[in-house]
Amino acid sequence: MFKPFTRLFILWMSLIVLFLSCNTSGKKQNDRASLIKSAVIFADDPLLDTLQKQTFNYFWEGAEPNSGLARERIHIDGVYPTSPKNTVTTGGSGFGFMVLLVGIKNGYISREEAVDRFIKMVDFLEKADRFHGAWPHWLNGETGKVVPFSKKDNGGDLVETAFLIQGMLTVKEYFKDGNIKEKELAHKIDQLWREVEWDWYTKGENVLYWHWSPNYHWDMDFPIGGYNECLIMYVLAAASPTHPISKEVYDQGWALNGNIVSKDSLYGIPLVLNYYENDDADIGPLFWAHYSYLGLNPKGLKDQYADYWQLVQNHAKIHHAYAVDNPMNFKFYGDSLWGMTSSYSINGYNAHRPGDDLGVISPTAALASIPYTPEESMKMLHYLYEKQDSLIGKYGPYDAFSLDKKWYVKRYLAIDQGPIPIMIENYRSGMLWDLFMQNKDVQHGLEKLGFTYKIN
Repeated sequence: MFKPFTRLFILWMSLIVLFLSCNTSGKKQNDRASLIKSAVIFADDPLLDTLQKQTFNYFWEGAEPNSGLARERIHIDGVYPTSPKNTVTTGGSGFGFMVLLVGIKNGYISREEAVDRFIKMVDFLEKADRFHGAWPHWLNGETGKVVPFSKKDNGGDLVETAFLIQGMLTVKEYFKDGNIKEKELAHKIDQLWREVEWDWYTKGENVLYWHWSPNYHWDMDFPIGGYNECLIMYVLAAASPTHPISKEVYDQGWALNGNIVSKDSLYGIPLVLNYYENDDADIGPLFWAHYSYLGLNPKGLKDQYADYWQLVQNHAKIHHAYAVDNPMNFKFYGDSLWGMTSSYSINGYNAHRPGDDLGVISPTAALASIPYTPEESMKMLHYLYEKQDSLIGKYGPYDAFSLDKKWYVKRYLAIDQGPIPIMIENYRSGMLWDLFMQNKDVQHGLEKLGFTYKIN
């Protein structure tokens, strides 16, 4: 049974399709009408409802109970060989903030339930370890103390902090004009946002560094430039009302003095940007098209280097084209089985992509790309739920699998489950995009860096 709003939406969009097909001429207009009609059908697919609710529950029912934040991983087998079960992820928790808003919109939880959970999360983050305002990659969900991601990675992680702030600012926008309790939540988020010392992480240079440790200082030595998942970090750093970076940091550090621009193509599809600074690989894993764009709307987003809607669409289309081409002849790859990203893998963990293909498919890659490739993503969704339902568990599709190698694990990662319900909602309603893009600090940061953008 369709929801009343959905029925109204279908009727409205059907009238648009009828108008376009009857009152315009030429192949371009017919194609446009066909695309709108397809979008109506896909957006209302009941499997999307199922997938959204299952993945939402990772961040609601599956949250670490003391902090309310997202567990780094949930293993159905109960075995946690690399980090304790109570380890929470700051970046994944940023996704969790946004996922709970999806829960409110779709009636999974009440507004009041969500506010109480958000307050718990924010209160925990206020007291947790921070390093010049930045949180570490991992925290102990019971104590708020840093859990080292690696030996020297035991301090501030500016990239994970950016993902966390993206989510929190979206929540702030949702509640800023609410009741007294909600306004206080928005105020607390704003204070945490103001305390991040983005400019500290430049070391006085025109580039942002990923890590700083109180024990190892800058030993990790990871300046961030060339296209990857970190665009949101540079936008937020420019947007900061208290510790901003200059445009020169963006142009020289991130954009490599213009060398970030690519003139190359794969499968006849333009790459738009160079995907790596220190690697010859042509294209990255698909999470690069998701993490920065959970709140940052790529539609209409342009600067001197790229049209970002073209960039992310092409990224997903290239991955799909690669699976159809299947140059390594893995079994079952094709139109309905595609999508590679960083995930669990046959031998632990791997950043899967064309050029580093182990025959492992990560469902989040195709499913979270639904705003970019709705038809191709829906084919993948139906294939999983209708023909490979052993790969589906309590919180949606398991993290990764290989039909070629007859391998999968009943395990989940927050950073892979989170983009799925968020991007489905952005595809269906644009809600998270609309909320984040209306933030005045964000708008100021985009304008400072020379972006043009659209807001509703």
